[in-house]
This record gives sequence, C-alpha cells and structure tokens, in this order.
Amino acid sequence: MFPSRRKPAVYVREEAGSRRLLALLPRKCSVFRLFFAALLLGFASLLWLQLSCSGDVARQGRGAVAPNPLKPCPPESRASWAEDPSWGPHRLALLIPFRERFEELLAFVPHMHRFLSRKRIRHHIFVLNQVDHYRFNRASLINVGFLESGNDTDYIAMHDVDLLPRNEELDYGFPEAGPFHVASPELHPLYHYKTYVGGILLLTKQHYEMCNGMSNRFWGWGREDDEFYRRIKGAGLQLFRPSGIKTGYKTFQHLHDPAWRKRDQKRIATQKQEQFKVDRDGGLNNVRYRIESRTALSVAGAPCTVLNILLDCDASKTPWCTFS
Repeated sequence: MFPSRRKPAVYVREEAGSRRLLALLPRKCSVFRLFFAALLLGFASLLWLQLSCSGDVARQGRGAVAPNPLKPCPPESRASWAEDPSWGPHRLALLIPFRERFEELLAFVPHMHRFLSRKRIRHHIFVLNQVDHYRFNRASLINVGFLESGNDTDYIAMHDVDLLPRNEELDYGFPEAGPFHVASPELHPLYHYKTYVGGILLLTKQHYEMCNGMSNRFWGWGREDDEFYRRIKGAGLQLFRPSGIKTGYKTFQHLHDPAWRKRDQKRIATQKQEQFKVDRDGGLNNVRYRIESRTALSVAGAPCTVLNILLDCDASKTPWCTFS
C-alpha cells in the first residue's frame, strides 16, 4: 500500500522526445485495484464493439471510405415469415434491372428491405446485373428475372434502382385485380403522361404471362414501358394506381444524377421507327440469355440475390443492340 502522502507526478519519455503526464495515483489505491479496473474497462469496450452495428450506408461522396466503419447488422430472421400469419400468404419478387449503378444499389437494397418489412410483405430482392457487351436492355432483364425468380414468389415488382418510396401509405401488396402502377404519373418526380407505367409496376405472375412479358427489342434507354402499356391493354387487364396519396411529387426519392450518369438515348439504324411499333411476337417466349453466376449477398444487413446475366442479340432483327 502506498503511503498516504501524495507522490510526485511520473513522466514518461516518448519516441519523439515529448513527455506526457501520467495521472497521479489516487490516495489509498492499490496496484491490484487499478489493474482490475483497467481490465474491466477493456472488456466493456470490446463488448460494445462486438455488439455495435450499422444498418445505414454512409454517403461521403464517390470513392470515400468511412473511417473505422462499423460492421453491418445481421440480416433479419425469415423464420417469422412462416410463423406469423400477419405477413400474409404472398411473396414478392423485386426485380431490379441493373448495370454499374453501385452507389444507387447500396442505398436501394437496405431501404427497400426495411420498407417492405415494416409493411410485413414477404419479399426477395433480385439484382439483374447485365454483364455482356450489348447495350442495356431493361425489358429483357425483367423477363429473365421473372423466369429465374422461382416458384416461391407469386407476384413481381418491376422496380427502378434509382426510385425509393418515401410514403409509408404506398401499397406494395398482391395486385390480384390487375397491374398496380405504384409510381403513377401523379406521383413520379419526372414522368407525368397518362399512359406511363414505368418506375415501379406490380403484377401477378399470371398477369405477366398473359402479356408474354416485355418486348426484347428495346436496346438502350426508353420506350419499353410504353410498349408494355399496350400489352397490358391488349391482354384485357385493368391498370390500377394509388389513391389518397397526398405527398405528390415528393412521394419518391429519385437518386439519378443526369450530370454523372448519362442515359443511352442514341437511336441506331431503323431503331427510331421500330421503337413505336408493337412487338406482337417477342417477349417471355423468345428472350435469349445465360446466367453467368447467382450470388446471395447482404447489403447493410439486407439480403438480396445478384444474377449476372449475359443477354444474347439477334443482329439481323435488332442491329441496334450494339453501337457498331
């Protein structure tokens, strides 16, 4: 035991030559008690680091890395889906056409997983990643996602990766009566014409098959949704849209930055004329593709499946699938 009188402060020489004052030993405090307190403090710190996690994606600019990032929270257990009847009998396949938009994907997957889980909607997120050298083909990717989504899902959401729902009143439930256009012209931040069915569209798998899926002729950006609107009408299906939503054009967050990511709007050969025609033959029945890989991932605790997809193109029918 140290004597009762206070000892002089102890100084330690560091490598740089500077000196740092160590804390004075408190009166009547044993070395054993100090050691035990330090050990207890270290254990508590390790326990806090072990239990800490982060469910959000830090947005610090392109290429920035957060210092000492916390590990992501573990994914929520799916056991409750089968055990809790409040989740309902249906399961949604969220189909995300994708190519090189990783910043948007990192925000999209955890946001949609939490959004749908709060609404108690069973779901599976499929990232449809086009890895071939052809121009982007959103419609063909959705056809592939439909065919690869399995028998444990009974309806789909054709969902843009850059569109995040912000209003909890939006309905993502089973669209039994007919296709349900979540991102309606009255709510979408950019597109407001009455025949618009892009952004987010829900369909039962039966109704999607009745339309023979989407046309595979649309390489590059745009027009595939307008052609699909004609397919919906041609199949005799009634289109439904949200009602009672009061948030207007602020209903969704649009992540796309046109200055950073240019859209492929080039029209090659006869593409400009062909894009306005109805494709009466193609769709689910003739989409040509190969699955390069199928990978289960977790993004900030949110599960998803990434399909690396190699599309094929018949250049004799759609020579605009490449830029050459």
